[in-house]
Amino acid sequence: MTISATSDRSETSQPYRLTQYAHGGGCACKIPPGELEEIVRGLGASGPQSPTEQLLVGLDAGDDAAVIRIEGGTAVISTADFFTPVVDDAYDFGRIAAANALSDVYAMGGRPVLAINLVGWPRDVLPTELLREVLRGGLDVAHEAGCHVAGGHSIDDPEPKYGMAVTGLADPQRLLRNDAAEAGRPISLSKPLGVGVLNNRHKITGEVFAQAVAAMTTLNDRACAAALEGGLLAATDVTGFGLLGHLFKMARASGVTAVIDAAAVPYLEGARAALAAGYVSGGSRRNLDWVRPHLQATVDETELLLLADAQTSGGLLLAGEIPDAPVIGEFIPRGEHILQVR
Repeated sequence: MTISATSDRSETSQPYRLTQYAHGGGCACKIPPGELEEIVRGLGASGPQSPTEQLLVGLDAGDDAAVIRIEGGTAVISTADFFTPVVDDAYDFGRIAAANALSDVYAMGGRPVLAINLVGWPRDVLPTELLREVLRGGLDVAHEAGCHVAGGHSIDDPEPKYGMAVTGLADPQRLLRNDAAEAGRPISLSKPLGVGVLNNRHKITGEVFAQAVAAMTTLNDRACAAALEGGLLAATDVTGFGLLGHLFKMARASGVTAVIDAAAVPYLEGARAALAAGYVSGGSRRNLDWVRPHLQATVDETELLLLADAQTSGGLLLAGEIPDAPVIGEFIPRGEHILQVR
């Protein structure tokens, strides 16, 4: 009996395809952004009567993580992220989910220091050896980030799910926020888009796309460090709401308009072919529908679908320039539309 879909990690005779045990995959299975905003509306409006710590970032701007300032002036970042399998290989699934969870800390300008595992597992359907491989992948990526992993929580679940709750530290004066983009600043992107359509093709056909796995398992630590070194103030990471969705949230919170040069946006090899073959997730289409009322575009629907492609463990979207991250547009004073694509 196999415990992995990858032959160099175990001798296989009957592969398990993890993506076939879940209705969705990766960040594409998020609750749609508009629906989620309605659910949480007003829930962050108040806090404890006598807080010891100061809440610096909460729900208001739809940022990537919560941040409090504790005694001594340190900013503590808290986030959690988990999802169903985005690839069939258990070890890679663990690596991707961990990199994705850690990314929220980097998107705030922080350094992850502690993570705990979040696990749902159909123990009567999938062998626990597979789960061990998932956890091993998560542990390896966390250790690459210099982050401790200490236990966690697991439940018996009809679908496999994995992720992490992560705690990070930052300088409260040097946070990267969702609401700090300024008109006149360029827009940069630290990773190419396209993992959504490639992952959807993988789920349906079983084809493996090494370039997508490599992108999803790459940490955003270097992009974060470069942003802080360059004095940038605003960033977010591109995940389930797609580039357009996350950029819309940033521009809306900052009171500016974001202008995207579609020809400057980088894509993974094979992404356009996957889109042309019809491998578009429902989440990507919902992303585009959500931003469309606020969008002015001179490109066709195909290009917009790629820009709305639901990413998993995507790169940092930055208000400013850093090395090795292409400039894909600029922020301008707020106009009639919050997003423009040319």
